[in-house]
Amino acid sequence: MHPMLRRLDDLATHLATRPDAVALLGLGSAGVDHDRLDDHSDLDFFLVVADGAVARYAEDTDWLSAPCPVAYSFANERNGRKARYADGIFVEYAIFTVAELARLPFTGARVVWQRPDAPPGLAAAGAPAGAPTPYDTVEFHLNEALTNLYVGLHRELRGERLTAARFIQTYAVDRALALLRLTAPAAHRRDPFDPSRRVEQAYPPEVLPLAELVPGYRHNRAAARAMLHWLESRFPVDPAIGEPIRDLLAR
Repeated sequence: MHPMLRRLDDLATHLATRPDAVALLGLGSAGVDHDRLDDHSDLDFFLVVADGAVARYAEDTDWLSAPCPVAYSFANERNGRKARYADGIFVEYAIFTVAELARLPFTGARVVWQRPDAPPGLAAAGAPAGAPTPYDTVEFHLNEALTNLYVGLHRELRGERLTAARFIQTYAVDRALALLRLTAPAAHRRDPFDPSRRVEQAYPPEVLPLAELVPGYRHNRAAARAMLHWLESRFPVDPAIGEPIRDLLAR
């Protein structure tokens, strides 16, 4: 058994002794896709507790250290923490009641442990993750990418290189990933919360030339030029926005 899965099992053994603990759900590479676990994975989980117990579990981490001493931790949200065990296992978790869990978007959860009287279907209790919106269309993502380039190049010309890099090399690239998802779906396990995950395994460089699209802080113009070419080679670009982008690149 992978050490991270063993850690979850050991944690579950301890939680089973606590009457206000309801369930432990593994997420991400500790969820149903736990075959993805490797030496670079972190351990994500939800702890489900009884009504009124969330604050106590969020503030007091004695339950977390039951399997192994915790060397480092901090609260990264109201009901959750990030922590590193003394043996190097890094965890990120959040704590909810059954009712709160039902309102969360999540997917791929795995029940590691639950009380015999826990409600059924906890691993599938959440709202669908990554559900499409009315704006999840080729037209939307294409025009978002183009306007990201337009705004980013103006900021580059103003000398605001960092924000320009975000518009050109992050936001526009996110839209390119969305376009590929809609027009050239790949046979890989997509992360609905972070489309950049495992993208190198999904698309070869000839399909998504990331080295050209994300060349770094000093190369916003080159990145914008590469992204415009990538978009124009795959989709019809309205000259009313394409030409102003080319004008900015020429300055």
